[in-house]
Amino acid sequence: MTEIVLAADRVSKAFAGVQVLFSVDFQLRRGEVHALMGENGAGKSTLVKILSGFEQPSSGQVMLDGQPVRLPPDGRAEALGIAIIHQEFNLAEDLTVTESMFLGREITRLGILDRRAMRAATRAALDQLGAHIDEDATIRSLPVAARQMVEIAKAISRRARVVIMDEPTAVLTRAETDILFAQIRRLKSEGTSFVFVSHKLDEVMALSDRITILRDGQWIKTADASDMTGERIAQAMVGRELSTLFPPKREPDVDEALALEVRGLTTGYVQNASFKLRRGEVMGFAGLIGSGRTELMEAIVGLRPREGVVLVDGVTLTADLGRAMEAGLAYLTKDRKGRGLLLGQGMGVNLTLQSLAAHARWGWLNRGSEAMALERARRRFDIRVRDPKVVAGRMSGGNQQKLLLAKVMERAPKVILIDEPTRGIDVGTKQQIYNFIAGLAAEGAAIIVVSSEMPEVIGLCTKVAVMREGRIVGQLEGEAINETEIMRYAAGLKAA
Repeated sequence: MTEIVLAADRVSKAFAGVQVLFSVDFQLRRGEVHALMGENGAGKSTLVKILSGFEQPSSGQVMLDGQPVRLPPDGRAEALGIAIIHQEFNLAEDLTVTESMFLGREITRLGILDRRAMRAATRAALDQLGAHIDEDATIRSLPVAARQMVEIAKAISRRARVVIMDEPTAVLTRAETDILFAQIRRLKSEGTSFVFVSHKLDEVMALSDRITILRDGQWIKTADASDMTGERIAQAMVGRELSTLFPPKREPDVDEALALEVRGLTTGYVQNASFKLRRGEVMGFAGLIGSGRTELMEAIVGLRPREGVVLVDGVTLTADLGRAMEAGLAYLTKDRKGRGLLLGQGMGVNLTLQSLAAHARWGWLNRGSEAMALERARRRFDIRVRDPKVVAGRMSGGNQQKLLLAKVMERAPKVILIDEPTRGIDVGTKQQIYNFIAGLAAEGAAIIVVSSEMPEVIGLCTKVAVMREGRIVGQLEGEAINETEIMRYAAGLKAA
């Protein structure tokens, strides 16, 4: 009989009386990769928090090696061999990479910290993942992808029996993902078990032995990956067929006025960027991670000092965020939890939404206006919350992204810059967000989509700029917008 290492036995969970898991069963075998899938809000994150001790079930029980167990909270389940790679980073920003790797399990020699040994072990763990990261760098100084690699190295280096991975590849390149998967397969062969939470169907099919699907907090099915297809998984997740993921593209009229023009923009890593964006147009920015796409967007909206010219409706803007917003520019950061929303204790959905709307139309904490803003947001962007007072940090990733979009749209912006619009979001919610973007463009908004997902750029955009090493190296339209052509520019095989 196959050994069951970790299991959830009829586990239910409620937050403030709102039920989010309903008698869910889940079993993890020794030496397997078990994918956990479902739409945002299906209960995946709640289940993995219960399986790692960060939450306790309202009813049912967790089983470890066949015995009921109450897992200790706040990551202390690592002592029992259960490690978690968080989707949203669990790193102390002011510590170095080495200090973060060994926080709480420092190596000592004669009662003194053995920094040399810890640095060597950190270097070995990073090298194993092919991560060229300075072990003495502070976490704060690292880009998002590097922070994720540190999270992964930290979990794997602790030689846990069970590793829970929540969207570990969301910000990784294909090469980094391939190295990570090779390490997972090696550890699996040695008996390590993995819970793999991901929305990337191709990765799930390539890596997983079994797949469990949740929907609306309930168990739907568990099956061998070999018996499933991407289409079957998607249909089970959403409870309906997904006939067309992307809406039809709308080409703007040739005589549409320019909404945004950037001339010779330079900011640190980004050099001499120029492009034009018309009203009603959806323009994509593609390129490998670290190519400078986010830096360019932040400079356009005034979050970074810059040289060059930025014009909105023909009017030149200074590098000032407030002036940019007044002129009709809006920016949706890819870091929705760190910079996009108020997720602290007590920050409910309605307060989080109103916090931005207040600047645009009303005074702070105008409760009547707050309720109106929330109702508009729920209607327009299908924000699904059972209780409008729920803390925004408790919402699913998809609903948080919709909330962020609703916040920005309270200002009725003319130009919208969206960085990684569907990072960590399930296929059903992706389809919704793609339709929201197309609808905004049809209403006349000019939209930039920065995405590391090639199908997203190809499926949404009528024009694509490709960046490499801080420069725009190509701009594609029509049939030239395809994966091969984009990768030629991104990899440096072709230049404008």
